[in-house]
Amino acid sequence: MTQLSSTPTGTARGTARTQSWRVVDIVVAAVLAAACAVIFWMWSNLLYPVVSTAAVAYPPSAGLISGGWLVAGTLGALIIRKPGAALFCELLAAVLEGFLGTHFGWTVVISGLVQGLGVELVFLLTRYRRFGLAVATAAGALSGLFLGVSEDIMYNYEWALDQKVVYAALTTLSGAVIAGALMWLVVRALQATGVLGALASGATRRR
Repeated sequence: MTQLSSTPTGTARGTARTQSWRVVDIVVAAVLAAACAVIFWMWSNLLYPVVSTAAVAYPPSAGLISGGWLVAGTLGALIIRKPGAALFCELLAAVLEGFLGTHFGWTVVISGLVQGLGVELVFLLTRYRRFGLAVATAAGALSGLFLGVSEDIMYNYEWALDQKVVYAALTTLSGAVIAGALMWLVVRALQATGVLGALASGATRRR
């Protein structure tokens, strides 16, 4: 009886240790967020003005590039593989983007919170046990949907309803492709090099 009762306890303790954050996880997540903040800044200040000008005939089409603002969340979740990693990376990247300066101002922090939650919810539903292509794509898609809806409220409130719906649909698609599938491929490539060896994602690859 003693052996049978101790097995679930040992499993629970092992799961707790697996999902607890270590110093290396925090450091890597912070570095990852900083790198993504630079990407966010470039997306906001260099790419977005060009795309929004090109999309002047139909503004919702600019939603096709929105996935670039979501990569921190999915990368954080796929690389760190701990509860809160997606939200931590996306939110910290948004805060750092705010310090770098963007014409969106400090509303980027609200966006980072909302978008990070979108990614976090998907991995939470898997209990942080599944990190495959389908889950990554779903996480990117939900984050993109959260982005589209929040920006329809904050920025696009004067648009017609059909334009808001199209915009949210395009941000969802962009999130699925850029932040989801593409970032999954990036992590796979990093795993192959061995640079993630000290992290949960590197250990998974070895097994």
